[in-house]
Amino acid sequence: MDPLSDVLSLLKPRSYLSGGFDMGGEWSIRFGQHEGIKCYALVSGQCWLAVEGVQDPVLLKSGDCFLLPSGRPFILASDLTLTPADAYSLFRFRMNGAIRTVNGGGDCIGVGGHFTFTGQHAGILLGVLPPIVHIQKESDKAAMRWSLERMMQELREPQPGGFLVAQQLAYLMLVQALRLHMAEGLKGGVGWLFALADKQMSAAIHCMHNDPAHRWTLQELAGRAGMSRSTFALKFKQTVGESPMEYLTRWRMLLAADKLTNTRDSISAIALSLGYESESAFSTAFKRVMGCSPRQHGRGRGPRSLSADEAETRQAEAARAHQPEAASLLDRSAESMAV
Repeated sequence: MDPLSDVLSLLKPRSYLSGGFDMGGEWSIRFGQHEGIKCYALVSGQCWLAVEGVQDPVLLKSGDCFLLPSGRPFILASDLTLTPADAYSLFRFRMNGAIRTVNGGGDCIGVGGHFTFTGQHAGILLGVLPPIVHIQKESDKAAMRWSLERMMQELREPQPGGFLVAQQLAYLMLVQALRLHMAEGLKGGVGWLFALADKQMSAAIHCMHNDPAHRWTLQELAGRAGMSRSTFALKFKQTVGESPMEYLTRWRMLLAADKLTNTRDSISAIALSLGYESESAFSTAFKRVMGCSPRQHGRGRGPRSLSADEAETRQAEAARAHQPEAASLLDRSAESMAV
């Protein structure tokens, strides 16, 4: 697999909520803090997006896609001066596989999904993304148009298996959005995701991912990238944010953590599979990178991501703690919401 597929497979993203919204008239909705990453796109119309802690709101137009990887509360609105209704009060049922209509709809339609990660260490992906990833170039929107139109059709005209199809289309939108954002790395982004847009850096990262057990040297990786040793080391650090050997070690430890959690392989077998002949050397590297010993991690003492149910519970609790008064919007939308 390629490095992006490697990372997504390791994190095991799970679309536990996919669907759409159809808004009409004047409206403003506040969404609470969330785990994981939200990926939505506008099929038609326009609206404002304001994310807590981000100074400037973003005007979303038809065809635009946006990712929200930081988990911060946010508002979608036709007019940001309106008092927002709380999403978890407004949408009393999950949006999964359905389109929720407010004020009769017709003015602004969006579709997408919310992904949590069943694998650990989601920070390796979320940590390299800004609070808002806004896909708005016409060429980029054209690349996502088929997914948008197909997902809208699945939600509008339910067919057998449509729930699963909508989930997979939401996943496809997420990967496409990450690809398009990755290309922005050519404009100076820093991190492994952006480095994949650089042919030389991508060649080296592919090598490390394809054979993590190999005893890679700086000279050998530089050769695969077609660069001198010193130039490669400098460019890798500037592009990825860490040295090639640091990146290799971290990737090996992430693979090890996954094996410790999901297989019955012994520590010595895992160490050997990742290029360590000494279990002691492997354990030392693991603790330095992961913050706990392999045995502690295998017994579940290492850090973990929240499950989808835990994530939803936290969101509901956050919503109850912050419920602005918007009775009129709730009343107008109650009869038009799909169950």
